[in-house]
Amino acid sequence: MMKRILVVEDEAPIREMISLVLEQNGFDVAQAADIHSAQTRLTEPFPDLILLDWMLPGGSGIQFIKSIKREALTRQIPIVMLTARSEEDDRVNGLESGADDYVTKPFSPKELVARINAVLRRSSPVIEHELLSFNGLILDPSSHRVMADQQPLDMGPTEYKLLHFFMSHPERVYSREQLLNQVWGTNVYVEDRTVDVFIRRLRKSLEVGGYDKMLQTVRGSGYRFSTRF
Repeated sequence: MMKRILVVEDEAPIREMISLVLEQNGFDVAQAADIHSAQTRLTEPFPDLILLDWMLPGGSGIQFIKSIKREALTRQIPIVMLTARSEEDDRVNGLESGADDYVTKPFSPKELVARINAVLRRSSPVIEHELLSFNGLILDPSSHRVMADQQPLDMGPTEYKLLHFFMSHPERVYSREQLLNQVWGTNVYVEDRTVDVFIRRLRKSLEVGGYDKMLQTVRGSGYRFSTRF
């Protein structure tokens, strides 16, 4: 089935160019020039991904992300930020606000499509169907749900895939580079610090029942998932 992308970009030439590139690569594209028009397009069928400019008329892309993540019907939609802000702190701020990836201007169409496809792959349900359970924390790939003491947990697609990897490989220490290769993929350029951002986001999701303690930092080595506190 053709994936639907919502492109939110206020500069018409850039928006049209991006839309053309995405359509040429087999995507169904919807467009919005500002936050208000983007909000009106968040209706069923919902987009499979939102490509979002940082600075927009009517507010920032960061504000739009926060509004998306507040709503149950839209919070699982992956978001790729498109921004001229190249400073590391700006990119980290975007990720911590809920974005799944970022592409800095200027960018090549080939890179943009590759980043979008990588995020869509991460947001797809994990193929394995074996239920994973540790001390009341349950991850069920068949339903794509995570439960903590029978309470459902909300988390984004990257945090879900990261948790699935950790729960599939308990008590082992993985470096940031290893996690990038396993969760993001070897053909996608993502900085090491991105791992730290998503670890923080995953820990926040696991705070219910104190399960965040299972995700442990091993100083100088990386991270591990462990039931031993």
